[in-house]
Amino acid sequence: MLTSFVVSGMCVALAAADITVALLQMQPDGNNVAANFDKAERFCRDAAAEGADIALMPEMWSIGYTRFDPDKPDAREDFYKDALAGHSDAIQRFSVLAKELDMAIGVTYLEAYDPLPRNSLTLFDRHGKEVFTYAKVHTSDFKPMEASMTPGDAFHVGTLDLRAGQVQVGAMICFDREQPESARILMLKGAEIILTPNACRLEELRLDQFKIRAVENVAGVAMTNYPSPTHNGCSVAYAASGECLVMADDKEGIYLAVFCLLYTSPSPRDRTRSRMPSSA
Repeated sequence: MLTSFVVSGMCVALAAADITVALLQMQPDGNNVAANFDKAERFCRDAAAEGADIALMPEMWSIGYTRFDPDKPDAREDFYKDALAGHSDAIQRFSVLAKELDMAIGVTYLEAYDPLPRNSLTLFDRHGKEVFTYAKVHTSDFKPMEASMTPGDAFHVGTLDLRAGQVQVGAMICFDREQPESARILMLKGAEIILTPNACRLEELRLDQFKIRAVENVAGVAMTNYPSPTHNGCSVAYAASGECLVMADDKEGIYLAVFCLLYTSPSPRDRTRSRMPSSA
């Protein structure tokens, strides 16, 4: 699709690229890592069949964001046993799957890390290459589980080579989105779409807050949450203009958000991405 607008008397042509993000609103099998990842693979295959460019899991999907009882002997130590290294077969299966499906995949998991595990997302591009691994910076330390983890220390943005062209993608996780600096840092690093795995009830205030993160940073945002009864669904995506692209109900399913990003032309090899919302 080609559109145009006028800047200081000059007509500038824009090529619009549609990028589809699949929000995988899945119900976990507790902390059964094998069963959860088998389900994630099925959902990824279905998302690819529906034309998705990127598939995103909810927060810490490997263990279904299952908490431990801090008053139970050895519960914390048992929790740590479910941690996975980024290079483990369990995580790398999604590198292989991404390449097979020609679709980027954001896999979320309890990451093995020294001295304590992390709440992480690894993003694989459609060629199976790791773009980045991001660990939640603003851990929810009011929960014993997250207080027992190592917080991340940086926000990452990477280039995804999608079928429609290249896009700069960043990530934040759940409580990160409640801190305005998270999305602002990602925008300053060039993020055009911010992927946000989530694990909590999403009510009006939090949804409005997430919408504002898109508008104030002129960047698309996409969030995947857990369905009922774990949480209340409401996986959602907003364009940089604040337009709601998709809003899930509380049911398990795949919810597709189509982001329209604009490039200046004429040369595809030397095009500059416009940060102007497409509705401006």
